Amino acid sequence: MSTFDGLWAEIAGVGRDPGSGGYRRPVWGAAERTLREWFLGCAAGRGMDTETDRNGNLWAWWLPPGRTGDPSDALVTGSHLDSVPDGGAFDGPLGVVSAFAAVDALRAEGHVPRRPIGIVAFADEEGARFGVACAGSQLSTGALAPERALGLRDAEGHSLAEVLTAAGRDPSAVGRDPRLTERVGLFVELHVEQGRALDRLGEPVAVASSIWPHGRWRLDFTGEANHAGATLLADRHDPMLPYAATVVAARERAGQHGGVATFGKLGVTPNGANAIASAISAVLDARAPSTEVLEAMTAEVFADAARHAATEGTTVAVRTESVSPVVTFPDGPRDRIRRVLGAVPVLPTAAGHDAGVLSAVLPTAMLFVRNPTGVSHSPAEWAEHDDCLAGVAALTAVLRDGTSA
Repeated sequence: MSTFDGLWAEIAGVGRDPGSGGYRRPVWGAAERTLREWFLGCAAGRGMDTETDRNGNLWAWWLPPGRTGDPSDALVTGSHLDSVPDGGAFDGPLGVVSAFAAVDALRAEGHVPRRPIGIVAFADEEGARFGVACAGSQLSTGALAPERALGLRDAEGHSLAEVLTAAGRDPSAVGRDPRLTERVGLFVELHVEQGRALDRLGEPVAVASSIWPHGRWRLDFTGEANHAGATLLADRHDPMLPYAATVVAARERAGQHGGVATFGKLGVTPNGANAIASAISAVLDARAPSTEVLEAMTAEVFADAARHAATEGTTVAVRTESVSPVVTFPDGPRDRIRRVLGAVPVLPTAAGHDAGVLSAVLPTAMLFVRNPTGVSHSPAEWAEHDDCLAGVAALTAVLRDGTSA
């Protein structure tokens, strides 16, 4: 059994729902905390220095012989361990498991790194619990303000500050990491592909070219609660109707602009079967090939929402939760990776990643592993065993090349 197989088996059951088969690993929840302990144990078992930084990100360091103290100009790889509700097994953990497997492969061949090698697991990449994606990396780069992050609340009403305190963390320490750019010279994230481009090309591994700009907006439709049976249609101010019309409008606008738009999170008040809703809170996730297209597309969706709300005698308020600009990965690291791996495909992605956040402050690159289903954020997400091993081999080659001189 390969090192990858053993590591993968260790976490396969953590947070898996027996009914759906999907994974439920919200940040700072029981399953994610178990994976944190697993990460630290993997690093300690390999004699790597470990730490949990001010924002809850996990780090493990393989230092060159004779090097002590804080690492600098390190080649870092890794991903995240949290999941969306009922997510797949590969999104995030594949990159972390592959990182430890690559370190094992390098050590087995007697490789001696000339620069530090790091493995990282960023906190709350999915944003499933508090609504802001890539929170750990955004905090570390300064893209997310600490005061905003600490005030975020989960579905049970617990703030991030309260959750951190309960986990034994110091909320006042949250914020930009001034050591980040000094310690990390290059970050290479390996991730399962979220789409079927590699499957169509018949290739197991690709390197990323760019990430589409994307964002999340909260739309609050407000109407008037009333009796579902006794209230005449003409007397209703039902916010469910403009919400539903906006869902359809968003799909149409996305099609017109060549983007994607999704309403996947919904809150209904009072949420009774025999009651007309008084309020609908919905989150729009929108992505597009360029910033200009994204702005035009969402502006039209918001105008549609306002028009539909007015028609029903209701109102709508729009609040931006997060916006991530287009990321174009630098040519230098990507070209070097292609020289090491050969003429692997170069692909864009519409999915956000920590590598995209870090690209604003330091050089980054991404490797994708084929997903034959094309499905992600679902139990149907998949990667074949041989393709996972091909990903480990590719990552091993990249780490070897980047730390040999």
